[in-house]
Amino acid sequence: MTDNRQGNRPYIVCHMMSSVDGRIDCAMTEQLGDTEAYYNALDELKCDANLSGRVTMQMHTALPGTFKAADPAPIGREAWHKAAIGGKYEVAVDTHGTLLWGDNMAEENLVVITDEACPGEYHDRLTSQGISWIACGKHGINLPRAMQLLHSEFRVERLAVVGGGRINAAFMQAGLLDEVNLIIGGGIDGRAGQPAVFDGIQDAARPVTPLTLESVQRVGENSVWIRYKTK
Repeated sequence: MTDNRQGNRPYIVCHMMSSVDGRIDCAMTEQLGDTEAYYNALDELKCDANLSGRVTMQMHTALPGTFKAADPAPIGREAWHKAAIGGKYEVAVDTHGTLLWGDNMAEENLVVITDEACPGEYHDRLTSQGISWIACGKHGINLPRAMQLLHSEFRVERLAVVGGGRINAAFMQAGLLDEVNLIIGGGIDGRAGQPAVFDGIQDAARPVTPLTLESVQRVGENSVWIRYKTK
């Protein structure tokens, strides 16, 4: 079994802002104030890339609508395309290749990660738009391998996973998190069914993931920045 801490992948930090009860709904966290403190803390981490899941990217970055391939034939192999190397990357995890992107995203150094069952037509579209991509994993993205490729092919040394809850949980389950950072804002959500910092794990018997407290710091007016290392 490959040890993902042996320098063959980036150092990976999960960096999130939540309410006191651990909820991360974006419209809610904006009401907490201190969002500037969240972004200042993110800058302090000095990461080469920020990574988000499909739902977060659909809400904030991608175009409206869904990509539908005229030819559903999968790419069917591990592959990648480097439209640019260097600078800071925005990484989108989009397993099935459904997000639509404007041509301006090439300027943002976007990298889209899909699995190998994703239609090859989707990757052709990204290439034509000047957008980088990675395809790996037969049925679902092979996250450890994708991180290795970000490191070896795109030279990403430090990666910030910035949400949402399901992608955070997927990285945790894969043993890929080195550090967990939480900006806890001064407010409580309390609504039923709202997403949490880590969410969506179906195994009810899964044990707690232990963490080691590194530091606690007051930031902004009413928020606390807590940094943990994974064991």
